[in-house]
Amino acid sequence: MNKQFFGWALCCGMMLSCVTSCVIDMPEEVQTSFETMTVKKQDIDMSVKFSARLNGQADVTITPQVAGQLTRIAVSEGQQVTKGQVLFVIDQRNARLDLEAAQANLQAAQAAENSAKLEYDSNKNLFDKGIVSRYMLDNSLNSYKSAQAAVSQARAAVDRARVDLGFCTITSPVTGAIGEIPVRTGDQVAPGSVLTIVSGNTTMEAEFSVTEALVEAMVQSGMSNEEKEKYIASLPPVKFVMKNGTEYPHEGRITSLTGVVNATTGSLTCKATFPNPDGNLYSGIQGTVVMPYSEEDVIVVPQSAVVRMQDKSVVYQVKADSTATAIDVTTEDVGNGKDFIIRSGLKPGDKIVKVGANNVTEGQQVLFPEVKKSEK
Repeated sequence: MNKQFFGWALCCGMMLSCVTSCVIDMPEEVQTSFETMTVKKQDIDMSVKFSARLNGQADVTITPQVAGQLTRIAVSEGQQVTKGQVLFVIDQRNARLDLEAAQANLQAAQAAENSAKLEYDSNKNLFDKGIVSRYMLDNSLNSYKSAQAAVSQARAAVDRARVDLGFCTITSPVTGAIGEIPVRTGDQVAPGSVLTIVSGNTTMEAEFSVTEALVEAMVQSGMSNEEKEKYIASLPPVKFVMKNGTEYPHEGRITSLTGVVNATTGSLTCKATFPNPDGNLYSGIQGTVVMPYSEEDVIVVPQSAVVRMQDKSVVYQVKADSTATAIDVTTEDVGNGKDFIIRSGLKPGDKIVKVGANNVTEGQQVLFPEVKKSEK
């Protein structure tokens, strides 16, 4: 028993000796600084995005000019058509009969005119010989003029009947795409009933609203209408992005800007025109117009430097003693997903926390002197 106890005590003593003789090298805690930056003014290219809706530059509602039964629909929904292409045909039988009747009336009127002219010429010859009175001559002249007027009326009736017959064949007034066709062959149609809409989609217009403040920033006050038109024409090309994020390959141009502010929204209507050579754009498509825009001499900071606190934005300014203090700022999104323009709250030369601002608290020390590693 004594030998076992002695062995156990000797073992414990040796272990204690090993522990006390070993020196554990614990790493030194080093405080690291936050990444900071000194703000300055600079020029920046940015983009402004607007929700927009596309319309064909020449969307035309197709309605008949005459009443009748629809005998033929020559196109289908979504079909591309050219200007002058036949779209619909209305029963032409009544129109043809009206034209034939008008032509017969014209022939009768022309015959009556010829008879009146013969009578007038005869009476004039007799009057010159003193055989008939002035009364008979004037009376035959009036009959001749009435016959001429009747011919003019009959000719106008023929032209009208020919036009009505032409109205029975409805052609496309523009090149574009056929919209919905709510009628079917055999339907009775009348003037004013909508047969379809032809979207003149060789050129598309994206309509969107622009804030009055942005217009004032872009267009200088005091410009004449001619100067504004020249300025709008000089604006850089814009892009159109579909709702699924696909960017349309052809660039567009700003073509118009209304001069009246909408009292409800406080905005102005703007239009951008896009070429549509392949017919890939359709009226009614919604998306985003992206307009490039440049700002000069502004303070730009990364979005990581701005902390959102309920209804306000703050950055942490680094004071001379290396502590941070929250500064309220007014920001504007550049649109590149990385930066903000600071409109108020900072001035050039201010130092702010650039990375890690979300982890900073008021009065926290954010800069520490660099610790040099000791040589081994």
